[in-house]
Amino acid sequence: MLVQQIDEYFVYLIMSTYVINPTAEQEKLITAFLEEQHISFYKEDETLPQHVLDGIKRGQEDFEAGRFITFEEFKKKYPA
Repeated sequence: MLVQQIDEYFVYLIMSTYVINPTAEQEKLITAFLEEQHISFYKEDETLPQHVLDGIKRGQEDFEAGRFITFEEFKKKYPA
């Protein structure tokens, strides 16, 4: 964390955020490192809402069943 003294009344803290996508093994190492260095952190598990997951599943099923059109067909059907 970098601290900048602007004047005697104001101190601004500049913090960084890192977004990483580690494997399970890498996550263990990163967690151990952060804990060893006494760096505060939190993990956010992003889970899509159930209605979104259901829609993805329906779309995959439609695709597998052949219920789809190409992008070219789409552009012809719905011109801009």
